[in-house]
Amino acid sequence: MAAIVGIGNALVDILVSLPSDDFLARLGLPRGTMNLVDEERISVLLAETEGLPRTVASGGSAANTIHGLAGLRVSCAYIGKIGADETGRFFRDDLSTHHIDDRLFIDAASPTGRVLALISPDGERTFATHLGAAVHLKSEELVPPLFDGARFVHIEGFLVQDHALLRRAVSCARERGALVSLDLASHNIVRENLSFLQGLVAERLIDILFANEEEARAFTGKEPEVALDELASQCTITIIKRGKEGSIACRQSEKVSVPAVAAPCRDTTGAGDLYAAGFLYGLLHNLTLERCAAVGSLLAARVICRIGAKLSAEDWRAIRREIAL
Repeated sequence: MAAIVGIGNALVDILVSLPSDDFLARLGLPRGTMNLVDEERISVLLAETEGLPRTVASGGSAANTIHGLAGLRVSCAYIGKIGADETGRFFRDDLSTHHIDDRLFIDAASPTGRVLALISPDGERTFATHLGAAVHLKSEELVPPLFDGARFVHIEGFLVQDHALLRRAVSCARERGALVSLDLASHNIVRENLSFLQGLVAERLIDILFANEEEARAFTGKEPEVALDELASQCTITIIKRGKEGSIACRQSEKVSVPAVAAPCRDTTGAGDLYAAGFLYGLLHNLTLERCAAVGSLLAARVICRIGAKLSAEDWRAIRREIAL
């Protein structure tokens, strides 16, 4: 039985290290943004980056969080949709390897989604995303038994592309008694779906809300400290991630500010996702709010030292020793 269930866009990340940002300018990709592209466009971009250093890993925001929790030996499951192709098999095998319960759907008519993550020399990421089969996960496919036994259901904000799907995920989770965790995912996603997301929060359907500073600003129009208070009035727990400045979190009248863990940054891919993994791990083990944020900061610091959102078995052994309860 999975203690935490994640749901999101099942994607495979292709991480490419750029020698400079000239590539981004030449192809019209604004630095630090997430860009949805069609299959032809991502094929062109992949061809353009041929020969540059690259790694391949399963990805998607919620999947990264679930992999992080699995690294902490939490029983987890993941819901998403893949294609009937080699890329999809790669994604599914990666879940199996890390002992994550596979609750995947297959769309034989679409390729598995891919993300080209272009990493600037300073670690900033620019994404070109072809959602492929991931976007064909439908609300009617989600049924409450998929969420049985979960204490938390973690949903990535990118699912807001389908309002009915996101609402159905929330409904099924709550029907099974799980707390709903939502990561707002991207400031442009928030702006494009602002009234819908504000409605979910105002209806008190979201128990745990993760946002970075830009997402919180897009959601509330206010700076982080004020945004935290506004969001915390509608959610049980609210977390605003502030990069090098650490994070701030609020639960009812309790508010904490936790510094970031210093680390040399090679690539910020997955930092927010792994922070969420550490925080949810803390909640699962009834840690204090401050300690939850500290575990999140530790995981974020460890992943920015690596290319991509995955840590090695050795990394996880060291982390487990450091946070041993």
